[in-house]
Amino acid sequence: MKIKSHFTILSVLSLAMLFACSRPQQESGNLEPHRLQFHFTPAANWMNDPNGMVYYQGEYHLFYQYYPDSTVWGPMHWGHAITKDLIHWEYQPIALYPDSLGYIFSGSCVVDHNNSGFQTGEENPLVSIFTYHDKNNLQAQAIAYSNDRGRNWAKYEGNPVIKNPGEKDFRDPKVFWYPELESWIMSLAVGNRVQFYRSENLKDWELDSEFGANAGSHGGVWECPDLFPLKVEGSEEIKWVLLVSINPGSPNGGSGTQYFIGNFDGKTFTNDNDSNLICWIDYGRDNYAGVTWSNAPDDRILFLGWMSNWAYAQAVPTETWRSAMTIPRELSLRNTTDGIRLISNPVKELEQLRGDKTTLDFSKAVNHSGVLEVLVSFDLKETTATDFGVELFNSKNESLRIGFNKASNQFYIDRNKTGKLDFSPGFAGIHYAPRIATDSILIMQLFIDIASAELFADTGSTCMTDIFFPNEDFKNIKLYKNDGEVKLLNSEMYELKSIW
Repeated sequence: MKIKSHFTILSVLSLAMLFACSRPQQESGNLEPHRLQFHFTPAANWMNDPNGMVYYQGEYHLFYQYYPDSTVWGPMHWGHAITKDLIHWEYQPIALYPDSLGYIFSGSCVVDHNNSGFQTGEENPLVSIFTYHDKNNLQAQAIAYSNDRGRNWAKYEGNPVIKNPGEKDFRDPKVFWYPELESWIMSLAVGNRVQFYRSENLKDWELDSEFGANAGSHGGVWECPDLFPLKVEGSEEIKWVLLVSINPGSPNGGSGTQYFIGNFDGKTFTNDNDSNLICWIDYGRDNYAGVTWSNAPDDRILFLGWMSNWAYAQAVPTETWRSAMTIPRELSLRNTTDGIRLISNPVKELEQLRGDKTTLDFSKAVNHSGVLEVLVSFDLKETTATDFGVELFNSKNESLRIGFNKASNQFYIDRNKTGKLDFSPGFAGIHYAPRIATDSILIMQLFIDIASAELFADTGSTCMTDIFFPNEDFKNIKLYKNDGEVKLLNSEMYELKSIW
């Protein structure tokens, strides 16, 4: 049944604008406990998956799963924020509200350069493709459009554009233009697999193929797929990457994101690797549901993830807000001894936040603001210690260690002593990640915010993301080793400016 285009009620929109344009709250001149300083966080209330990420006319749009009435999950809306530099954000009014067809679950957004019938003025329409979740727990795909650069949205009167075929989990459409077929391609999470749909106008969709029922990890439901091409570093070879988030089933427990590398002909994705091979974009516990920006300039593949885990996301000890996004990352492909692998590195734009440079060594601790970028490199050939790394700590005998175990050839993050742990029985622990690189020079690049740590090891070969909640901010840092000697080649530490 067709319904009229949906616009928000003015009184509700006015309240949303008042809220959405506010900054993160401060208390007595100090930021509220655990509020991150260079990551995107909602001004207040609940947030999860990034949605609708699209670049248009100099602006990167971020929509996100949002519940404006509580700090725990509820009827989903699309929150909205905009950045021009991937670093500094401006809150926008809520973009999509639930309606008679259901809650607004995850999805994507595209620039409709080919005009599928939505354009009314000079601007190319932005078209969002999202999942409705109705009162019967059925999911269907729908679209909405904007003719004013994403500021106001109307829902298509013919929604849903893909009805539920009888699947319990049928969601999270990610759409891109495939010029060889002059068609839009949709990747859709369906139970334990991904289905690929094709359309010429974003309204009428045909199912072409599916992938994954017998490939990769199946420890939980598949969600938030994303399919895109990438050139292999140092060559002209193009491979296709398929991201799939899974909950639970990640290597360190709870939510995580796996990926597949192969080929795509416009209709079918073919996996290059054995179906039992499982590759993870991040081995920490707190990088989930990440997808890439559509239409990003200079052919960059830019990724953003939800920095939490469904195992404890609704219980973390923040008061007025819950959840953050990772820092934006640029993705690439690299040939390794194990084959072609996906590489993640922090976007270069983050360098604008750097303050003065300090060096670290093993002889003394350094006091800092709690908001840092750290780069250290070691020569493994001249290192006899079996365990070493970077430690953050405070005056309450709380600490976070991010290190490398030479004997097991693994990186790790140890948050057993990070402060508040009892809000979830599974929060404490040591999380491990394999070292992918094989050369003797080991590199660790760390981004430390008030309550998060992101490790990019060996120029993005191994990544880990973990959140933590100390009773006092970690404002001291030192290098540590367990025994023997460590050959330190280089160390740099930059205090980072707040984006707020």
